[in-house]
Amino acid sequence: MRPLLRLFFALWLCHPAQAQAPENHIVMDSLPYYQIPDYPDTITPETVFARMVDGVGFRFYWATEGLRPEDLAFRPTPAARSTEETIDHIMGLTTVVLNSVQQRVNTRSGEEASALPFELKRRLTLEQLQAVSTALQSGEVQLQDIKIIFQRGDTTVEYPFWNDINGPLSDALWHIGQVVSFRRSSGNPFDSQVSVLTGKKRG
Repeated sequence: MRPLLRLFFALWLCHPAQAQAPENHIVMDSLPYYQIPDYPDTITPETVFARMVDGVGFRFYWATEGLRPEDLAFRPTPAARSTEETIDHIMGLTTVVLNSVQQRVNTRSGEEASALPFELKRRLTLEQLQAVSTALQSGEVQLQDIKIIFQRGDTTVEYPFWNDINGPLSDALWHIGQVVSFRRSSGNPFDSQVSVLTGKKRG
C-alpha cells in the first residue's frame, strides 16, 4: 500500500467517529444506518436533534448504496459538481456538525474535495453522523453548549447550535437529494423498496 494511502487509513482508524456504536444502531455490512435506529427512550431537545441526524444518516446510506464509477463521475452540466464531489461536500458538512458537538475548531469549510476512496468517504460520513447522534443521546451534551467554530488564520467565528440545523445539517439533506437525482440521471435510481417514512427497506 502506498505511504499516503496508509496514512489516510491510519488517520481514519484514529478518527473520533470510530467511537463505539450505540446498541440500538442496526449495522449491516459494518456500516450504520442501513435501518434507522429505534426511537430514543426519552424526548429531549438533544434526542430530537439526534433523530434528525439519524434521518440524514439513513438517507445518505441509501442515496450512496450501490453507486458505480459512472454514477460517481456523473455531473448534470460541466459547471456542476459531480456526484462524488457532492459526496465530498456532504462529508465536509457532517464533519462540521461533529466538530460542533465535540467542541472542535473547523479549519476547513467543508467544501474541499477528498482524495480518499469513495467507500471510505461513505463510511466516514455515516460514522460521523452516528457519532453525533450517540453524543446527543448520551446525556453529556447540551444543545446550549454546542457551537460551530470556524478559524481562518487569526480570525475565529462562532455560531450557536441553531446554525447546525439550518446550516450544515439542512445543507447535507439538500445535497443528498442531489445525489438521488444524479444517480437516476446516470441510470442507477434510488432503491424503490427503501421507505424514508419508516426508515426501513421493505421486503
